Amino acid sequence: MAGTRRKKRAEEVRQPTGYTSRIREAVARIVDTLPADEPLEAARSARRQLKRKETRRVVQSALERHFAKAELIPYQAELIKLLQHLEVTGRKIIILFDGRDASGKGGTIRRVVRYLNEKHYRVVALGKPTAEQKTELHMKRYIEQFPHAGEIVLFDRSWYNRAMVEPVMSFCTPRQYREFMNRVIGYEDRILADGTTSLIKLYFSVSKEEQQRRFERRRNDPLRQWKLSEVDLQAQALWDEFTEKKFRLLQKTHTAKSPWWIIRSDDKHLARRETLRLILKLNTYRGRSRKINFQPDPRIVIPGERELKIMKAQRKKHGRFLG
Repeated sequence: MAGTRRKKRAEEVRQPTGYTSRIREAVARIVDTLPADEPLEAARSARRQLKRKETRRVVQSALERHFAKAELIPYQAELIKLLQHLEVTGRKIIILFDGRDASGKGGTIRRVVRYLNEKHYRVVALGKPTAEQKTELHMKRYIEQFPHAGEIVLFDRSWYNRAMVEPVMSFCTPRQYREFMNRVIGYEDRILADGTTSLIKLYFSVSKEEQQRRFERRRNDPLRQWKLSEVDLQAQALWDEFTEKKFRLLQKTHTAKSPWWIIRSDDKHLARRETLRLILKLNTYRGRSRKINFQPDPRIVIPGERELKIMKAQRKKHGRFLG
């Protein structure tokens, strides 16, 4: 009997971690019997047909989703104050969202800009360079997207593609990679030289197991299949190559003026919350709340120099990097 109870508890633990996934799984058994075009009646019918265990799971998931969303609201309200301060002072912020595929960059960006004035921020996700752009300075097409006074620009993947994805996938030559790594800090020093621009570099770090789970979800979900790219399909096989490039990235491009911040993103909600905290902590603005904790969780937000120490220790102990 005790063994049966332990087995049942283990099965519950293995449930999908996403709030919506748990609700969808609970309802899947009865979906054919629900009214197709009457959402409220479908909800009532589902509640009558769900088993007690399924009902508990649905209620728990709905509550978790509600409180996770509510937990972000105070920080999102502070971001509105920050943007208003930029408008008044004419300052600019550039935020880079880099890291492995399926590491939660896009979802975090959506939470950052959720309530911001669309006139004063832009999300930039550049596609493959054109034939003409390939003949130009690598940074040029990114510089063309830089913020105006009073604006925030968030890059969903940045010029650091040249430091990670492009060399691993052979989208650039070894010489182009070396030149970029040797020059990029000089570019960033010039970006910051005007004294009115802030640069925040975020690297989202997901575990190999969690990345695989997210890829499987994309593969099986018709609403997410479009997210699967050529790089996604090879990311797991090239895991070690990407990790090596991450190490080199931090070695060469983490500086006191232009530091990297590593965001542990296996837990999407924590990654989003701590990113909001970090952005607010790194910027001063009028009207900052004294009631909110802006200190990022050190288990989720890792300074670049600390991540380097962790990776060096892994290599010394195991003969390779672990993630």
